Amino acid sequence: MSWYEVKNADAIPSPALLVYPDRVQENIQHAVQIAGSPARLWPHVKTHKMRVVTDRLLAAGIRSFKCATLKEARMLAEAGTDLAEIISVLVAYPLVGPAIAQLTGLRAEFPNVHFACLTDNRVSAQRLSDAFAANPLDVFLDLNVGMNRTGIKPTDAPALYHFCATLPNVRVAGLHAYDGHIRDTDLMQRTQRTDESFALADGVRQAIADAGGPTLPLIMGGTPSFSCHAQRPDVLLSPGTFVFWDAGYGQTLPDLPFIWAAALLMRVISVVDEQTLCLDLGHKSVAAENPLPRVVFLNEPDAQPIGQSEEHVVVRIANAHRFTPGDVWYGVPIHICPTVNLYDSVNVISDNQVVDNWLVTARGH
Repeated sequence: MSWYEVKNADAIPSPALLVYPDRVQENIQHAVQIAGSPARLWPHVKTHKMRVVTDRLLAAGIRSFKCATLKEARMLAEAGTDLAEIISVLVAYPLVGPAIAQLTGLRAEFPNVHFACLTDNRVSAQRLSDAFAANPLDVFLDLNVGMNRTGIKPTDAPALYHFCATLPNVRVAGLHAYDGHIRDTDLMQRTQRTDESFALADGVRQAIADAGGPTLPLIMGGTPSFSCHAQRPDVLLSPGTFVFWDAGYGQTLPDLPFIWAAALLMRVISVVDEQTLCLDLGHKSVAAENPLPRVVFLNEPDAQPIGQSEEHVVVRIANAHRFTPGDVWYGVPIHICPTVNLYDSVNVISDNQVVDNWLVTARGH
Protein backbone atom coordinates (compact mmCIF):
# COMPACT_ATOMS: atom_id res chain seq x y z
CA MET A 1 0.00 0.00 0.00
CA SER A 2 1.37 3.41 -0.96
CA TRP A 3 2.14 5.99 1.76
CA TYR A 4 -0.84 8.16 0.87
CA GLU A 5 -3.56 5.50 0.71
CA VAL A 6 -6.13 5.19 3.48
CA LYS A 7 -7.54 1.80 4.47
CA ASN A 8 -10.64 3.30 6.06
CA ALA A 9 -11.24 5.89 3.35
CA ASP A 10 -14.97 5.14 3.55
CA ALA A 11 -14.96 7.15 6.79
CA ILE A 12 -13.78 10.31 4.99
CA PRO A 13 -16.25 12.55 3.14
CA SER A 14 -14.73 13.99 -0.01
CA PRO A 15 -13.11 16.20 -0.98
CA ALA A 16 -10.79 16.16 2.01
CA LEU A 17 -7.30 17.25 2.98
CA LEU A 18 -5.11 14.58 4.56
CA VAL A 19 -2.02 15.19 6.67
CA TYR A 20 0.64 12.60 7.51
CA PRO A 21 2.33 13.53 10.82
CA ASP A 22 5.34 11.24 10.46
CA ARG A 23 6.18 12.92 7.17
CA VAL A 24 5.59 16.37 8.69
CA GLN A 25 8.08 15.47 11.41
CA GLU A 26 10.62 14.35 8.83
CA ASN A 27 10.30 17.68 7.03
CA ILE A 28 10.81 19.61 10.27
CA GLN A 29 13.95 17.60 10.94
CA HIS A 30 15.25 18.34 7.44
CA ALA A 31 14.66 22.07 7.97
CA VAL A 32 16.56 22.10 11.26
CA GLN A 33 19.42 20.15 9.65
CA ILE A 34 19.67 22.60 6.75
CA ALA A 35 19.60 25.58 9.10
CA GLY A 36 22.17 24.01 11.41
CA SER A 37 20.18 25.07 14.48
CA PRO A 38 16.53 25.72 15.33
CA ALA A 39 17.65 29.13 16.61
CA ARG A 40 18.17 30.29 13.00
CA LEU A 41 14.66 29.39 11.89
CA TRP A 42 11.71 31.79 11.65
CA PRO A 43 9.31 29.46 9.78
CA HIS A 44 6.29 31.06 8.15
CA VAL A 45 3.10 29.49 9.49
CA LYS A 46 0.88 30.59 6.59
CA THR A 47 1.31 27.14 5.03
CA HIS A 48 -0.17 25.06 7.82
CA LYS A 49 -2.17 27.52 10.01
CA MET A 50 -2.51 24.75 12.61
CA ARG A 51 -1.86 24.81 16.33
CA VAL A 52 -0.89 21.13 16.29
CA VAL A 53 1.83 21.73 13.69
CA THR A 54 2.98 24.81 15.61
CA ASP A 55 3.39 22.62 18.69
CA ARG A 56 5.58 20.25 16.68
CA LEU A 57 7.77 23.15 15.54
CA LEU A 58 8.09 24.30 19.15
CA ALA A 59 9.00 20.76 20.21
CA ALA A 60 11.84 20.90 17.67
CA GLY A 61 13.28 23.89 19.55
CA ILE A 62 12.03 26.64 17.24
CA ARG A 63 11.10 29.81 19.12
CA SER A 64 10.72 32.43 16.38
CA PHE A 65 8.02 32.55 13.71
CA LYS A 66 6.64 34.61 10.85
CA CYS A 67 2.98 34.95 10.04
CA ALA A 68 0.83 36.86 7.56
CA THR A 69 -2.38 37.37 9.53
CA LEU A 70 -3.36 38.34 13.04
CA LYS A 71 -5.27 35.05 13.35
CA GLU A 72 -1.97 33.29 12.79
CA ALA A 73 -0.30 35.63 15.30
CA ARG A 74 -2.91 34.70 17.90
CA MET A 75 -2.42 31.00 17.21
CA LEU A 76 1.32 31.38 17.77
CA ALA A 77 0.83 33.42 20.94
CA GLU A 78 -1.54 30.84 22.39
CA ALA A 79 0.93 28.06 21.57
CA GLY A 80 3.77 29.92 23.30
CA THR A 81 1.89 30.85 26.46
CA ASP A 82 2.95 27.84 28.52
CA LEU A 83 6.60 27.85 27.49
CA ALA A 84 9.35 28.90 29.85
CA GLU A 85 11.01 30.85 27.02
CA ILE A 86 9.57 33.88 25.25
CA ILE A 87 8.65 33.24 21.62
CA SER A 88 9.00 35.83 18.88
CA VAL A 89 6.24 36.50 16.36
CA LEU A 90 6.89 38.67 13.32
CA VAL A 91 3.76 39.75 11.48
CA ALA A 92 5.38 39.78 8.04
CA TYR A 93 2.70 41.89 6.43
CA PRO A 94 2.02 45.64 6.36
CA LEU A 95 -0.44 46.60 9.10
CA VAL A 96 -3.06 49.12 8.02
CA GLY A 97 -6.49 50.18 9.23
CA PRO A 98 -7.90 48.32 12.28
CA ALA A 99 -5.06 45.77 12.15
CA ILE A 100 -2.81 48.16 14.08
CA ALA A 101 -5.24 48.38 17.00
CA GLN A 102 -5.73 44.61 16.85
CA LEU A 103 -2.00 44.08 17.29
CA THR A 104 -2.00 46.39 20.33
CA GLY A 105 -4.73 44.19 21.76
CA LEU A 106 -2.75 41.01 21.14
CA ARG A 107 0.29 42.46 22.87
CA ALA A 108 -1.80 43.39 25.90
CA GLU A 109 -3.35 39.92 26.00
CA PHE A 110 -0.04 38.06 25.59
CA PRO A 111 2.62 40.15 27.37
CA ASN A 112 5.12 37.27 27.37
CA VAL A 113 5.17 37.04 23.57
CA HIS A 114 7.56 39.26 21.65
CA PHE A 115 5.56 40.72 18.74
CA ALA A 116 7.01 42.71 15.85
CA CYS A 117 5.80 43.79 12.42
CA LEU A 118 7.14 45.12 9.13
CA THR A 119 7.32 48.65 7.87
CA ASP A 120 8.57 50.01 4.55
CA ASN A 121 7.61 53.71 4.64
CA ARG A 122 7.52 56.76 6.90
CA VAL A 123 3.74 57.10 7.02
CA SER A 124 3.26 53.58 8.35
CA ALA A 125 6.17 53.90 10.77
CA GLN A 126 4.68 57.10 12.17
CA ARG A 127 1.27 55.47 12.59
CA LEU A 128 2.85 52.57 14.45
CA SER A 129 4.71 54.94 16.76
CA ASP A 130 1.50 56.84 17.48
CA ALA A 131 -0.43 53.65 18.20
CA PHE A 132 2.13 52.09 20.51
CA ALA A 133 2.81 55.04 22.79
CA ALA A 134 2.00 52.97 25.87
CA ASN A 135 4.28 50.10 24.90
CA PRO A 136 6.86 50.70 22.12
CA LEU A 137 6.93 48.18 19.27
CA ASP A 138 9.80 46.47 17.48
CA VAL A 139 9.70 46.72 13.69
CA PHE A 140 11.67 45.12 10.88
CA LEU A 141 12.41 47.19 7.80
CA ASP A 142 10.97 45.35 4.81
CA LEU A 143 13.35 45.46 1.82
CA ASN A 144 12.38 45.01 -1.82
CA VAL A 145 15.13 42.80 -3.25
CA GLY A 146 13.27 41.98 -6.47
CA MET A 147 9.86 40.62 -5.49
CA ASN A 148 8.31 44.04 -6.27
CA ARG A 149 5.41 43.46 -3.93
CA THR A 150 6.16 45.19 -0.64
CA GLY A 151 9.36 46.61 0.75
CA ILE A 152 11.43 49.75 0.38
CA LYS A 153 14.17 50.07 -2.22
CA PRO A 154 17.44 49.09 -0.57
CA THR A 155 19.01 52.42 -1.52
CA ASP A 156 16.28 54.24 0.43
CA ALA A 157 16.29 51.95 3.47
CA PRO A 158 19.07 53.66 5.51
CA ALA A 159 17.10 56.92 5.45
CA LEU A 160 14.01 55.08 6.69
CA TYR A 161 16.08 53.54 9.47
CA HIS A 162 17.26 56.95 10.60
CA PHE A 163 13.71 58.32 10.44
CA CYS A 164 12.46 55.45 12.61
CA ALA A 165 15.26 56.19 15.08
CA THR A 166 13.63 59.59 15.69
CA LEU A 167 10.26 58.05 16.54
CA PRO A 168 9.64 57.54 20.25
CA ASN A 169 7.61 54.32 20.13
CA VAL A 170 9.15 52.07 17.48
CA ARG A 171 12.52 50.38 17.53
CA VAL A 172 14.11 48.91 14.41
CA ALA A 173 14.93 45.37 15.51
CA GLY A 174 16.10 44.03 12.17
CA LEU A 175 15.80 43.79 8.40
CA HIS A 176 13.49 41.54 6.41
CA ALA A 177 13.85 40.54 2.74
CA TYR A 178 11.70 38.04 0.86
CA ASP A 179 13.04 36.84 -2.48
CA GLY A 180 10.12 34.66 -3.50
CA HIS A 181 10.64 35.58 -7.15
CA ILE A 182 13.70 33.31 -7.19
CA ARG A 183 12.52 29.79 -8.05
CA ASP A 184 15.10 28.52 -10.53
CA THR A 185 15.28 24.75 -10.84
CA ASP A 186 18.97 24.96 -11.69
CA LEU A 187 20.69 25.19 -8.31
CA MET A 188 23.68 27.13 -9.61
CA GLN A 189 21.43 29.76 -11.14
CA ARG A 190 19.28 29.90 -8.01
CA THR A 191 22.39 30.32 -5.88
CA GLN A 192 23.67 33.14 -8.07
CA ARG A 193 20.36 34.99 -7.87
CA THR A 194 20.11 34.57 -4.10
CA ASP A 195 23.66 35.88 -3.80
CA GLU A 196 22.48 38.99 -5.63
CA SER A 197 19.40 39.45 -3.43
CA PHE A 198 21.49 38.93 -0.30
CA ALA A 199 24.01 41.52 -1.46
CA LEU A 200 21.22 44.10 -1.68
CA ALA A 201 19.99 43.35 1.84
CA ASP A 202 23.45 43.07 3.35
CA GLY A 203 24.38 46.37 1.74
CA VAL A 204 21.61 48.03 3.74
CA ARG A 205 22.82 46.37 6.92
CA GLN A 206 26.36 47.54 6.27
CA ALA A 207 25.30 51.11 5.42
CA ILE A 208 23.39 51.41 8.69
CA ALA A 209 26.33 50.07 10.67
CA ASP A 210 28.79 52.35 8.86
CA ALA A 211 26.65 55.33 9.84
CA GLY A 212 26.95 54.44 13.51
CA GLY A 213 23.95 52.14 13.86
CA PRO A 214 23.93 48.52 15.00
CA THR A 215 24.57 45.50 12.81
CA LEU A 216 20.96 44.45 12.47
CA PRO A 217 19.64 40.90 12.29
CA LEU A 218 18.50 39.92 8.80
CA ILE A 219 15.60 37.55 8.10
CA MET A 220 16.00 36.42 4.51
CA GLY A 221 14.22 34.34 1.92
CA GLY A 222 11.51 31.70 1.75
CA THR A 223 11.52 28.03 0.85
CA PRO A 224 13.14 28.13 -2.64
CA SER A 225 16.14 30.16 -1.41
CA PHE A 226 16.29 28.47 1.99
CA SER A 227 19.24 26.15 1.41
CA CYS A 228 21.19 28.93 -0.34
CA HIS A 229 20.81 31.46 2.47
CA ALA A 230 21.51 28.71 5.02
CA GLN A 231 25.15 28.87 3.88
CA ARG A 232 25.39 32.39 5.38
CA PRO A 233 25.80 32.08 9.17
CA ASP A 234 24.63 35.65 9.79
CA VAL A 235 21.21 35.19 8.16
CA LEU A 236 17.98 34.08 9.83
CA LEU A 237 15.84 31.78 7.69
CA SER A 238 12.09 31.74 7.03
CA PRO A 239 10.87 28.83 4.90
CA GLY A 240 7.18 27.90 5.14
CA THR A 241 6.04 25.36 2.55
CA PHE A 242 8.56 22.79 3.80
CA VAL A 243 6.20 21.43 6.48
CA PHE A 244 3.75 19.94 3.97
CA TRP A 245 5.59 20.44 0.64
CA ASP A 246 3.58 20.48 -2.58
CA ALA A 247 3.70 19.38 -6.19
CA GLY A 248 4.77 22.81 -7.44
CA TYR A 249 7.94 22.97 -5.37
CA GLY A 250 8.45 19.23 -5.73
CA GLN A 251 8.77 19.73 -9.49
CA THR A 252 10.70 23.00 -9.36
CA LEU A 253 13.10 22.32 -6.48
CA PRO A 254 14.18 18.66 -6.72
CA ASP A 255 17.41 19.35 -4.81
CA LEU A 256 15.56 20.02 -1.56
CA PRO A 257 15.00 16.97 0.69
CA PHE A 258 11.39 17.63 1.70
CA ILE A 259 8.64 15.11 1.07
CA TRP A 260 4.91 15.40 0.52
CA ALA A 261 3.16 15.37 3.90
CA ALA A 262 -0.31 16.42 2.80
CA ALA A 263 -2.61 15.06 0.10
CA LEU A 264 -6.13 15.48 -1.21
CA LEU A 265 -8.70 12.71 -1.22
CA MET A 266 -11.40 12.95 -3.90
CA ARG A 267 -13.87 10.65 -5.60
CA VAL A 268 -15.17 9.93 -9.07
CA ILE A 269 -18.68 11.35 -9.35
CA SER A 270 -19.45 10.74 -13.04
CA VAL A 271 -18.03 8.87 -16.03
CA VAL A 272 -18.68 11.11 -19.02
CA ASP A 273 -17.38 8.93 -21.87
CA GLU A 274 -14.59 6.47 -22.62
CA GLN A 275 -11.91 9.17 -22.14
CA THR A 276 -13.49 11.57 -19.65
CA LEU A 277 -14.64 11.49 -16.07
CA CYS A 278 -15.49 13.98 -13.34
CA LEU A 279 -14.17 14.21 -9.77
CA ASP A 280 -15.45 16.20 -6.78
CA LEU A 281 -12.42 18.51 -6.57
CA GLY A 282 -13.47 22.01 -7.59
CA HIS A 283 -12.10 25.50 -7.00
CA LYS A 284 -13.45 25.34 -3.44
CA SER A 285 -11.22 22.38 -2.62
CA VAL A 286 -7.81 23.11 -4.14
CA ALA A 287 -5.94 26.36 -4.75
CA ALA A 288 -7.10 27.69 -8.11
CA GLU A 289 -4.78 30.63 -8.78
CA ASN A 290 -2.55 28.56 -11.08
CA PRO A 291 -3.52 27.29 -14.54
CA LEU A 292 -4.42 23.62 -14.93
CA PRO A 293 -3.22 21.24 -13.66
CA ARG A 294 -3.76 22.36 -10.06
CA VAL A 295 -3.21 18.89 -8.65
CA VAL A 296 -0.95 15.94 -9.44
CA PHE A 297 -2.85 12.66 -9.16
CA LEU A 298 -0.91 10.08 -7.17
CA ASN A 299 -2.77 6.89 -8.00
CA GLU A 300 -3.64 7.90 -11.57
CA PRO A 301 -0.58 9.86 -12.77
CA ASP A 302 -1.63 9.76 -16.43
CA ALA A 303 -4.87 11.62 -15.78
CA GLN A 304 -4.99 15.15 -17.17
CA PRO A 305 -7.39 17.81 -15.83
CA ILE A 306 -9.09 19.59 -18.73
CA GLY A 307 -11.63 21.74 -16.91
CA GLN A 308 -12.62 22.84 -13.44
CA SER A 309 -15.49 24.69 -11.78
CA GLU A 310 -16.57 25.35 -8.21
CA GLU A 311 -17.35 21.72 -7.29
CA HIS A 312 -15.99 19.68 -10.22
CA VAL A 313 -12.80 18.83 -12.03
CA VAL A 314 -13.09 17.13 -15.43
CA VAL A 315 -10.27 14.74 -16.27
CA ARG A 316 -9.14 13.05 -19.46
CA ILE A 317 -7.88 9.49 -18.96
CA ALA A 318 -7.77 6.38 -21.14
CA ASN A 319 -10.40 3.69 -20.56
CA ALA A 320 -12.46 5.89 -18.27
CA HIS A 321 -15.18 3.24 -18.10
CA ARG A 322 -12.98 1.12 -15.83
CA PHE A 323 -13.85 3.60 -13.06
CA THR A 324 -17.15 3.78 -11.22
CA PRO A 325 -18.68 6.61 -9.18
CA GLY A 326 -17.28 6.53 -5.67
CA ASP A 327 -13.78 5.38 -6.63
CA VAL A 328 -11.20 7.13 -4.45
CA TRP A 329 -8.39 9.17 -5.98
CA TYR A 330 -5.50 10.91 -4.25
CA GLY A 331 -3.53 13.97 -5.32
CA VAL A 332 -1.02 16.56 -4.19
CA PRO A 333 -1.88 20.22 -4.88
CA ILE A 334 0.42 22.38 -6.93
CA HIS A 335 0.16 25.02 -4.18
CA ILE A 336 -0.50 23.75 -0.68
CA CYS A 337 -0.66 27.05 1.27
CA PRO A 338 -3.99 28.43 -0.06
CA THR A 339 -5.32 24.89 -0.31
CA VAL A 340 -5.03 24.46 3.46
CA ASN A 341 -6.99 27.69 3.94
CA LEU A 342 -9.97 26.10 2.16
CA TYR A 343 -10.49 23.52 4.92
CA ASP A 344 -11.82 23.84 8.48
CA SER A 345 -9.94 20.70 9.50
CA VAL A 346 -7.74 17.95 8.13
CA ASN A 347 -7.80 14.17 8.47
CA VAL A 348 -4.68 12.81 10.16
CA ILE A 349 -3.30 9.63 8.62
CA SER A 350 -0.93 7.23 10.37
CA ASP A 351 -0.11 3.72 9.18
CA ASN A 352 -2.61 4.22 6.35
CA GLN A 353 -5.46 4.81 8.79
CA VAL A 354 -7.45 7.88 9.81
CA VAL A 355 -6.44 8.41 13.44
CA ASP A 356 -7.34 12.01 14.25
CA ASN A 357 -8.66 15.33 13.01
CA TRP A 358 -6.73 18.60 13.33
CA LEU A 359 -8.36 22.00 13.20
CA VAL A 360 -7.01 24.57 10.76
CA THR A 361 -6.79 26.96 13.69
CA ALA A 362 -6.03 30.18 11.84
CA ARG A 363 -8.12 29.61 8.74
CA GLY A 364 -9.22 32.86 7.12
CA HIS A 365 -7.56 36.26 7.11
